[in-house]
Amino acid sequence: MSTAREQSDPRATLRGGLPDRYLTPDDIANIFEVPKETVYQWRRKRTGPPGFRIGKYVRYDPADVRAYITQRKTAARSAA
Repeated sequence: MSTAREQSDPRATLRGGLPDRYLTPDDIANIFEVPKETVYQWRRKRTGPPGFRIGKYVRYDPADVRAYITQRKTAARSAA
């Protein structure tokens, strides 16, 4: 059974399975523990997890975020 903290923690959601919603830039900033401006810079530079627009809002598919993390981990291991 999950605690209230895990339910509000996007990282716990990603560890536990796909959430039933798309992630926001705030969620991404919390997951990676970076400022929200960094998330927007990643998007502009196309270096972070891929996002998409729904109207004026940016959202991230949890599966894409998980794939991005896996890709980064693999690249880091092969570089070491």
